[in-house]
Amino acid sequence: MNPISGPPNNLPVGKRLTFRILLTTLIGLTLTLAAVGYTLLLSWQLEGGGAAINEAGSLRMRSYRLVMQLEHAQATPSIEQELDDFNRTLTDLQAGDAKRPLFLPASKPIREQMLLVQNEWQQHMQVYARTVLAEKNPQSRQAALALYTKELPVFVDSINKLVSLVEIELTEKTTWLRLCQTALIFLSLAASIALLYLLYLWIVGPVSRMQTGIARMSKDDLSVRLSIETEDEFGVLAQAFNQMADHVQSVHRTLEDRVAEKTARLQDQNHEISTLYEIAGFLAGPHAIEELCRGFLHRIMQRIEADGGTVRILDSLSDNLHITVHEGISEQMIEEEHCIKTDDCLCGAATHQGIIIVRDFRKMDQQRRYRCQEEGFFSLAVFQILAREQVIGSFSLHFSRERNITSEERRLLETLGKNLGVAIENQRLIAREKEFAVSNERNLLAQGLHDSIAQGLNFLNLQVQMLEDSLGRNDMEEIKDIAPLLRAGVQESYEDVRELLLNFRTRLQDSNLESEMRNVVSKFQRQTGVHGEIEFVGNGAPLAPEQQLQVLFILQEALSNVRKHAQASEVRVKVQNERDFSLIVADDGEGFNMDKVHEKGEAHVGLRIMQERAERLAAKFDIKSQPGEGTTIELELLRQERLVA
Repeated sequence: MNPISGPPNNLPVGKRLTFRILLTTLIGLTLTLAAVGYTLLLSWQLEGGGAAINEAGSLRMRSYRLVMQLEHAQATPSIEQELDDFNRTLTDLQAGDAKRPLFLPASKPIREQMLLVQNEWQQHMQVYARTVLAEKNPQSRQAALALYTKELPVFVDSINKLVSLVEIELTEKTTWLRLCQTALIFLSLAASIALLYLLYLWIVGPVSRMQTGIARMSKDDLSVRLSIETEDEFGVLAQAFNQMADHVQSVHRTLEDRVAEKTARLQDQNHEISTLYEIAGFLAGPHAIEELCRGFLHRIMQRIEADGGTVRILDSLSDNLHITVHEGISEQMIEEEHCIKTDDCLCGAATHQGIIIVRDFRKMDQQRRYRCQEEGFFSLAVFQILAREQVIGSFSLHFSRERNITSEERRLLETLGKNLGVAIENQRLIAREKEFAVSNERNLLAQGLHDSIAQGLNFLNLQVQMLEDSLGRNDMEEIKDIAPLLRAGVQESYEDVRELLLNFRTRLQDSNLESEMRNVVSKFQRQTGVHGEIEFVGNGAPLAPEQQLQVLFILQEALSNVRKHAQASEVRVKVQNERDFSLIVADDGEGFNMDKVHEKGEAHVGLRIMQERAERLAAKFDIKSQPGEGTTIELELLRQERLVA
């Protein structure tokens, strides 16, 4: 048989196995339903004929019962009812009743005999009976009754003949019913045998051959092929099996080559991933920008096997491109191109155009000068350095031979260019953050100097001027008064300087805020002689180190203000660390008028420093004071503003 092609759905309808199974099923179902329907029809006819025999047989009994009723014709209504029932029964036999069912067989002898019985009743027997009922004269009634009695045997014989004919007809139908049932049994057996044969021929046989082929193939017998014996779905399946076997055999022959190819590709991918991991790990380290670029370029050149390379950083304000690091490039070329415009060479053009790859400089425009070609390089690849989707530079790889950058290498270099850009940008942000932190601390130092040293020096300057004036007048008494003030001013300035140095050298040891705060209070008590007391309440989580340091600075500044201005004899410090954090510093000193403080504004540098540090913490800061009632400073850091330590 010719090979077939195409999926099973493209087969002609007549060749499909499903069509043949459906057609066979429909034929068998049609024959079965016809036989069952015919047996049901025969059974229905037998049931109707049996009912007709019963009704016809009842006519004989009614005929004799009517004789007795006529002989004693006192109950006329019952006789009339009997006559009506008799007529209705004859009508039912003649017309039939499908609901009961009740009907006579449709054969000609039965219909003729039924017509004879009906005529005899209507023309003779019923006439005699009604005459008996209608006559008042006893002799006439008796004569009519005698005629009814005389004709009765003949009428009954006609009924008996009708019953006999119906019984003969029903006997024949019963015989046909049995024959039909027997035929149905043999038909079922034959259909079952035929169905089993067709199932084996159409399904079991092809499946067995397919199973045998699969079993042989599972034992590495790749030469197995199935014969295509049909043009149905199994034929298509057998052809597909043969095609699969051809493909498997072909693949098996080239398996070693394919495995070697896959292994080489996997090794390249692993090498690519390891390179990406190694360089990304290096870029994540705490290196200066130049060190980042140098390590990046060295690793990339080793991975791509480049003979030279540069990393250039873009100055977006001047549109200049500066060489940050280089390797394998002559000093003469570096001297010439250490700073170029972005449109001067290919490395600069890449910042605008994207990736630039030159496989052979000889195929480029020879009217234009290429410094890399003069240097002896054959191929060039330039990639962008990106940070936040912005170009911040480029890096180039130079090859002394023709070099084709594969798509995998291109994707790797693009990714690494973005990683380098992020690392450079992070280092710039870290530098800006350090600069900002130094600026803030210098600002605080300046504020502290202004609040303490500058005011003290201003006081000393005034005293020196007064001293010069007293010396000019040779007023020894005034000189004696000024000298102690100068000494006291110098001592105060000295103590302020020491306190500032101590405050700005303060560091947290092992993030232990409680011990550091106790040390600050103890040192304050030793230096000033003022009684200090500190209390810690709560078991909350520790603050983050930067928040702890700001709290410690605020405490130091608060105690410094007590030393300078409060003239207190006792200071109480309370630290409450629950879900919220609070610091309260209260003294029993002279206090001050808050309205006057607000009027002076920024003149009170110490208070402003504490407020600025509280703002850094995003904490609430409040000062309560009245003249003669001491001062209370409250700092409250809410739970949502706390940082995790």
